[in-house]
Amino acid sequence: MLATVFAFARTEVAALVAISVIAGAVLAFIGIADEMAEGDTHSFDMAVLRVLHPESGNPVGPAWLAHAAADFTSLGSVSVLATIALAAAGFLVLRRRSLEAGLLAVALGGGLALSEGLKVMFGRERPPDAYRAVEALNPSFPSGHALLSAVVYLTLGAMLARSTSNHAIRAYVMTAAILVTLLVGITRVYLGVHWASDVLAGWCVGAAWATVCWLFERWARERTDRN
Repeated sequence: MLATVFAFARTEVAALVAISVIAGAVLAFIGIADEMAEGDTHSFDMAVLRVLHPESGNPVGPAWLAHAAADFTSLGSVSVLATIALAAAGFLVLRRRSLEAGLLAVALGGGLALSEGLKVMFGRERPPDAYRAVEALNPSFPSGHALLSAVVYLTLGAMLARSTSNHAIRAYVMTAAILVTLLVGITRVYLGVHWASDVLAGWCVGAAWATVCWLFERWARERTDRN
Protein backbone atom coordinates (compact mmCIF):
# COMPACT_ATOMS: atom_id res chain seq x y z
CA MET A 1 0.00 0.00 0.00
CA LEU A 2 2.76 2.45 0.99
CA ALA A 3 4.72 1.65 -2.17
CA THR A 4 1.63 2.39 -4.26
CA VAL A 5 1.17 5.76 -2.56
CA PHE A 6 4.80 6.72 -3.18
CA ALA A 7 4.59 5.62 -6.83
CA PHE A 8 1.49 7.77 -7.33
CA ALA A 9 3.14 10.74 -5.66
CA ARG A 10 6.23 10.43 -7.89
CA THR A 11 3.99 10.23 -10.94
CA GLU A 12 2.07 13.35 -9.99
CA VAL A 13 5.27 15.26 -9.20
CA ALA A 14 6.68 14.32 -12.62
CA ALA A 15 3.55 15.64 -14.31
CA LEU A 16 3.66 18.89 -12.35
CA VAL A 17 7.34 19.37 -13.19
CA ALA A 18 6.60 18.74 -16.87
CA ILE A 19 3.77 21.28 -16.89
CA SER A 20 6.06 23.79 -15.17
CA VAL A 21 8.73 23.21 -17.83
CA ILE A 22 6.19 23.79 -20.61
CA ALA A 23 4.85 26.96 -19.01
CA GLY A 24 8.33 28.31 -18.29
CA ALA A 25 9.59 27.58 -21.80
CA VAL A 26 6.54 29.14 -23.47
CA LEU A 27 6.78 32.27 -21.31
CA ALA A 28 10.51 32.53 -22.03
CA PHE A 29 9.86 32.25 -25.78
CA ILE A 30 7.17 34.93 -25.64
CA GLY A 31 9.56 37.21 -23.78
CA ILE A 32 12.39 36.65 -26.27
CA ALA A 33 10.06 37.07 -29.25
CA ASP A 34 8.65 40.31 -27.84
CA GLU A 35 12.12 41.71 -27.18
CA MET A 36 13.30 40.63 -30.61
CA ALA A 37 10.31 42.19 -32.38
CA GLU A 38 10.99 45.50 -30.63
CA GLY A 39 14.67 45.37 -31.54
CA ASP A 40 15.81 45.13 -27.93
CA THR A 41 17.90 41.98 -28.53
CA HIS A 42 19.96 43.51 -31.34
CA SER A 43 22.77 44.88 -29.19
CA PHE A 44 23.09 41.57 -27.33
CA ASP A 45 22.98 39.56 -30.55
CA MET A 46 25.59 41.72 -32.23
CA ALA A 47 27.87 41.60 -29.19
CA VAL A 48 27.81 37.79 -29.19
CA LEU A 49 28.36 37.65 -32.94
CA ARG A 50 31.34 40.00 -32.80
CA VAL A 51 32.97 38.05 -29.97
CA LEU A 52 32.71 34.87 -32.02
CA HIS A 53 33.69 36.64 -35.26
CA PRO A 54 36.43 39.19 -34.56
CA GLU A 55 37.05 39.07 -38.32
CA SER A 56 34.01 38.94 -40.59
CA GLY A 57 33.46 35.46 -42.00
CA ASN A 58 36.17 33.90 -39.80
CA PRO A 59 34.93 32.36 -36.54
CA VAL A 60 37.29 32.69 -33.60
CA GLY A 61 39.68 29.76 -33.10
CA PRO A 62 41.71 27.47 -35.36
CA ALA A 63 40.45 26.47 -38.80
CA TRP A 64 39.71 22.90 -37.70
CA LEU A 65 37.22 24.20 -35.12
CA ALA A 66 35.05 25.76 -37.81
CA HIS A 67 35.08 22.46 -39.74
CA ALA A 68 34.17 20.55 -36.58
CA ALA A 69 31.37 23.03 -35.85
CA ALA A 70 29.96 22.51 -39.36
CA ASP A 71 29.93 18.75 -38.72
CA PHE A 72 28.29 19.12 -35.32
CA THR A 73 25.67 21.58 -36.55
CA SER A 74 24.49 19.04 -39.11
CA LEU A 75 23.23 16.92 -36.20
CA GLY A 76 20.34 19.40 -36.09
CA SER A 77 19.52 19.35 -39.80
CA VAL A 78 16.15 18.04 -40.93
CA SER A 79 17.72 15.27 -43.03
CA VAL A 80 19.87 13.94 -40.19
CA LEU A 81 17.11 14.21 -37.58
CA ALA A 82 14.58 12.56 -39.90
CA THR A 83 17.03 9.70 -40.52
CA ILE A 84 17.60 9.23 -36.78
CA ALA A 85 13.87 9.41 -36.04
CA LEU A 86 13.02 6.96 -38.82
CA ALA A 87 15.64 4.46 -37.66
CA ALA A 88 14.48 4.75 -34.04
CA ALA A 89 10.82 4.45 -35.04
CA GLY A 90 11.56 1.31 -37.05
CA PHE A 91 13.31 -0.22 -34.06
CA LEU A 92 10.37 0.66 -31.81
CA VAL A 93 7.88 -0.89 -34.23
CA LEU A 94 9.92 -4.10 -34.32
CA ARG A 95 9.85 -4.10 -30.53
CA ARG A 96 6.06 -3.67 -30.71
CA ARG A 97 6.21 -0.25 -29.11
CA SER A 98 4.01 1.46 -31.67
CA LEU A 99 2.86 4.15 -29.26
CA GLU A 100 6.42 5.43 -28.82
CA ALA A 101 7.11 5.16 -32.55
CA GLY A 102 4.02 7.24 -33.25
CA LEU A 103 5.03 9.73 -30.59
CA LEU A 104 8.42 10.20 -32.26
CA ALA A 105 6.75 10.85 -35.62
CA VAL A 106 4.33 13.35 -34.07
CA ALA A 107 7.15 15.06 -32.18
CA LEU A 108 9.25 15.57 -35.32
CA GLY A 109 6.30 16.49 -37.54
CA GLY A 110 4.94 18.94 -34.99
CA GLY A 111 8.39 20.40 -34.46
CA LEU A 112 8.78 21.00 -38.19
CA ALA A 113 5.39 22.69 -38.36
CA LEU A 114 6.22 24.92 -35.40
CA SER A 115 9.62 25.82 -36.81
CA GLU A 116 8.39 26.75 -40.27
CA GLY A 117 5.26 28.48 -39.01
CA LEU A 118 7.14 30.67 -36.54
CA LYS A 119 9.81 31.52 -39.11
CA VAL A 120 7.16 32.72 -41.53
CA MET A 121 5.36 34.61 -38.76
CA PHE A 122 8.40 36.57 -37.60
CA GLY A 123 10.34 36.71 -40.89
CA ARG A 124 13.56 37.80 -39.22
CA GLU A 125 16.65 38.38 -41.35
CA ARG A 126 19.69 36.25 -40.64
CA PRO A 127 23.03 37.79 -39.59
CA PRO A 128 24.88 39.64 -42.37
CA ASP A 129 26.48 37.47 -45.05
CA ALA A 130 29.92 38.62 -43.94
CA TYR A 131 29.57 36.65 -40.71
CA ARG A 132 28.30 33.40 -42.19
CA ALA A 133 30.68 30.49 -42.42
CA VAL A 134 28.01 28.24 -44.00
CA GLU A 135 24.95 28.86 -46.14
CA ALA A 136 21.41 29.21 -44.77
CA LEU A 137 18.12 29.62 -46.61
CA ASN A 138 14.96 30.40 -44.64
CA PRO A 139 14.17 33.12 -42.06
CA SER A 140 16.18 33.23 -38.85
CA PHE A 141 13.78 33.27 -35.89
CA PRO A 142 13.61 30.83 -34.19
CA SER A 143 16.51 28.54 -35.02
CA GLY A 144 15.09 25.41 -36.63
CA HIS A 145 18.23 23.43 -35.82
CA ALA A 146 18.00 24.35 -32.14
CA LEU A 147 14.24 23.68 -32.01
CA LEU A 148 14.27 20.35 -33.82
CA SER A 149 17.36 19.00 -32.07
CA ALA A 150 15.69 19.74 -28.73
CA VAL A 151 12.54 17.92 -29.87
CA VAL A 152 14.22 14.80 -31.25
CA TYR A 153 17.13 14.33 -28.86
CA LEU A 154 15.15 15.13 -25.71
CA THR A 155 12.31 12.85 -26.82
CA LEU A 156 14.71 9.99 -27.57
CA GLY A 157 16.55 10.66 -24.31
CA ALA A 158 13.31 10.45 -22.35
CA MET A 159 12.40 7.17 -24.08
CA LEU A 160 15.79 5.62 -23.32
CA ALA A 161 15.73 6.87 -19.73
CA ARG A 162 12.29 5.35 -19.18
CA SER A 163 13.52 1.96 -20.43
CA THR A 164 15.76 1.46 -17.38
CA SER A 165 15.40 1.78 -13.63
CA ASN A 166 19.11 2.55 -13.17
CA HIS A 167 19.32 6.19 -12.07
CA ALA A 168 22.92 6.59 -13.26
CA ILE A 169 22.00 5.44 -16.77
CA ARG A 170 18.97 7.70 -16.80
CA ALA A 171 21.08 10.69 -15.80
CA TYR A 172 23.71 9.82 -18.41
CA VAL A 173 21.18 9.49 -21.24
CA MET A 174 19.38 12.75 -20.45
CA THR A 175 22.67 14.60 -19.95
CA ALA A 176 23.91 13.37 -23.34
CA ALA A 177 20.64 14.43 -25.01
CA ILE A 178 20.85 17.91 -23.46
CA LEU A 179 24.53 18.34 -24.38
CA VAL A 180 23.94 17.41 -28.02
CA THR A 181 21.01 19.84 -28.15
CA LEU A 182 23.16 22.61 -26.68
CA LEU A 183 26.04 21.82 -29.03
CA VAL A 184 23.84 22.12 -32.11
CA GLY A 185 22.47 25.48 -31.00
CA ILE A 186 25.85 26.92 -30.05
CA THR A 187 27.37 25.96 -33.40
CA ARG A 188 24.60 27.86 -35.20
CA VAL A 189 25.75 31.09 -33.59
CA TYR A 190 29.43 30.19 -33.92
CA LEU A 191 29.01 29.66 -37.65
CA GLY A 192 27.25 33.01 -37.99
CA VAL A 193 23.96 31.71 -39.43
CA HIS A 194 21.83 32.60 -36.40
CA TRP A 195 21.55 35.31 -33.80
CA ALA A 196 21.93 34.12 -30.20
CA SER A 197 18.30 35.03 -29.48
CA ASP A 198 17.20 32.77 -32.37
CA VAL A 199 18.84 29.81 -30.69
CA LEU A 200 17.49 30.62 -27.23
CA ALA A 201 13.99 30.86 -28.68
CA GLY A 202 14.43 27.59 -30.58
CA TRP A 203 15.51 25.77 -27.43
CA CYS A 204 12.46 27.12 -25.58
CA VAL A 205 9.96 25.98 -28.22
CA GLY A 206 11.70 22.63 -28.72
CA ALA A 207 11.83 21.84 -25.00
CA ALA A 208 8.18 22.82 -24.57
CA TRP A 209 6.99 20.68 -27.49
CA ALA A 210 9.12 17.68 -26.45
CA THR A 211 7.63 17.89 -22.95
CA VAL A 212 4.09 18.12 -24.34
CA CYS A 213 4.72 14.97 -26.38
CA TRP A 214 6.15 13.21 -23.32
CA LEU A 215 3.07 14.12 -21.27
CA PHE A 216 0.74 12.90 -24.01
CA GLU A 217 2.60 9.60 -24.35
CA ARG A 218 2.49 9.14 -20.58
CA TRP A 219 -1.25 9.82 -20.49
CA ALA A 220 -1.89 7.46 -23.42
CA ARG A 221 0.21 4.70 -21.85
CA GLU A 222 -1.59 4.94 -18.51
CA ARG A 223 -4.96 4.89 -20.25
CA THR A 224 -3.95 1.83 -22.27
CA ASP A 225 -2.69 0.04 -19.15
CA ARG A 226 -5.97 0.70 -17.33
CA ASN A 227 -7.92 -0.78 -20.23
